[in-house]
This record gives sequence, structure tokens and C-alpha cells, in this order.
Amino acid sequence: MQEWWRTFFSGSMVEWWLRAMTEEQTRQEADFIQEMLQVATPARLLDVPCGGGRHSLDLANRGYQLTGVDISGQFLAAARAGAADRALDICWDQRDMRDLPWHETFDGAYCFGNSFGYLDDAGNADFLKAVARTLRAGARLVLDTSYIAEVLFPSLQERAWYPGEDGVILADRRYDPVQGRLHVEYTSIRDGHSEKWPMSARIHTCREVHRLLEEAGFTNVQGFGSLTREPFRIGSARLLLTATKKSK
Repeated sequence: MQEWWRTFFSGSMVEWWLRAMTEEQTRQEADFIQEMLQVATPARLLDVPCGGGRHSLDLANRGYQLTGVDISGQFLAAARAGAADRALDICWDQRDMRDLPWHETFDGAYCFGNSFGYLDDAGNADFLKAVARTLRAGARLVLDTSYIAEVLFPSLQERAWYPGEDGVILADRRYDPVQGRLHVEYTSIRDGHSEKWPMSARIHTCREVHRLLEEAGFTNVQGFGSLTREPFRIGSARLLLTATKKSK
């Protein structure tokens, strides 16, 4: 499988994504993260991958100590600019989401923005193990994803248009049942010009992600279907998981 994520998050795709989420959506998600991590300020939190840093900025403004990791230099430039505008001291680190050098450093971690599943099976497992290594015993991880069979299949649209401020994005989707992956080609059309952005994600079942978390060293895995903690079921819009790092 090509490592599409190394170049995908750049150019107009990043510009589109930075405008896609509202401040209210970010606030609601940050509220959920704070509630689920169950640690008080000034605890140290890991945001991986952090994208443009919208959750880190919100949580740092509440008094948490944030470290944000992302592979995209353009995303991190936006994150640094946001922190400077708010006079927030946040550590931003450009690296692969599996390359986490900290050991039992953080009081909590989260993976939001539908970023889990990009890698191959070994890579996705390695990511969760890497996050576990960074956490202190008893610390929690919050994981958000819609690349879940129970979420995707009931409402899969093979083609869909998404309007933006100055253009549109076409998503052309194809599910490969042998690979268990969703392949998507995004086409950005703006000012009469078009760009193509192919990507791919592994589609797990809820139980498979539970197992991956347990194998990575987490316990007490719980799943929800919304930020209001509705039970996860077939047709839920997303899967929100919380898990606790096992004590030694």
C-alpha cells in the first residue's frame, strides 16, 4: 500500500479541512475529550495526529499542557500560528504518528479528526502501542473514528459533493472487501482548476478496534456513538472509544 498520508495533507486539502470544522464543533469535542480523560489541569496531554491543532488550542486555553504531533508541515504551521495568536505555549512536533519518543510522560492522549485507520494492519497496531508507551499507568486514551464497518456500510455514498467557500470537493469512494479498505479519490475544483487527492483507510469493526486496544496494553475499553455518549450501534455516525492504560 502506498504511503499516501505522507503527501496528502498539503495544499488545498489542508486549506479545505482547516475551514471545515466550526468553533462550536471543536468546543463540543474538546468538552468530550476533557470529560473522558478525567484529569485536571495542568495535566500533560498528547494530541496525535493533531492536524491544525484545533483541539490542542482549546484545551491549552483551559490550562492543560499540550503536545501536538503531526506529519504535515502545513498543518503544523497553522497550529503554530493559532497558538501564537492566543499566546499559548504548546509543543508542536512533526513526525509520523507511530514515532512517539516519549515514555510514560503523558496523563492522557487523544486521536480525533477521523485519523485512525490510515496505515496497514501492522501500522495501525503499532500506532496504538506507541501511544500506550507515552502514557503513565492508569492514563486514558480517547479515540474518534468513522472508519468503522457499522458506521460506514449503512450509509456509504460512492460519490458525494462537498461545497466550500470558493469551490467544491468531489469524493469518489470504492470499498475493497478483500483488503478491508475504503479507497477515496477527492477532487478539489476551484477557479476552474482541479486537483486529485487519493487516500485509503482500513475499515475495522468495533470489536476489532477493541481487540487492537487490548493488545496494545489498554483495558476498560468503552464505546459510544456520539459526543452525548449514546450507545454505539449500527448506523451511528462515529465511534468514540475510551481506554485506560493497564497498570504494571
